[in-house]
Amino acid sequence: MRKRSKRYAQAAAQVETGRRYALPEAIELLQSFPAPKFDETVAVVVRLGIDPRKSDQIVRGAFSLPHGIGKSVTVACFAEGEHAEAAKEAGADFVGAEDLAEKIQAGWTDFDVAIAHPGMMRVVGKLGRLLGPQGKMPSPKAGTVTESIGTAVREFKAGKIEFRNDSGGNLHAVMGRRSFEPTKLKDNVEAFLDHVTTLKPTTAKGNFILGAHIAGTMSPGIELSVAG
Repeated sequence: MRKRSKRYAQAAAQVETGRRYALPEAIELLQSFPAPKFDETVAVVVRLGIDPRKSDQIVRGAFSLPHGIGKSVTVACFAEGEHAEAAKEAGADFVGAEDLAEKIQAGWTDFDVAIAHPGMMRVVGKLGRLLGPQGKMPSPKAGTVTESIGTAVREFKAGKIEFRNDSGGNLHAVMGRRSFEPTKLKDNVEAFLDHVTTLKPTTAKGNFILGAHIAGTMSPGIELSVAG
């Protein structure tokens, strides 16, 4: 059993068991917890009413949070010619084609997001077994396979997030930093949850959003009062 820190225990003691908190209350509570020596990432976990074993009930996509995520995002881009130049001008950290693919095949994955021009999928396709499990495989649905390379790079550098449900039917998404103003965290969470409600697969029955929690990197989760 994992041993929790004294700070975690103190924070957990502040959370009422079984209570679902309104978002402003949850954020206030989260920011009142004993703080670690770094600025925690704040994330939400959304439990969905889907069968994650069925391919037609996979929930994935990308979303631009109103206030970004408060951290630098490293972008690798698969592009050539004018598209490569557009990626560089937009701020991509790594740009290449076969050379970039070879680097990744050798074990390098030191980036947060991979973006590809459609013409590069002949190169990117063979990286699925490496990037897929890490959630870094470019995809048209996630907005990371696109003709508009420069726009995509700028959006992800500014804090656009990718998400995909896990094997348990949960979505995990970064919402910002603990140091954010409460209203900015609230805006980000509300905007994301509103977006998620539009993604219910047609084959999923019953309530779509079954529950949601917000938590910092080193803090206990706080259950939110959300509509299904």
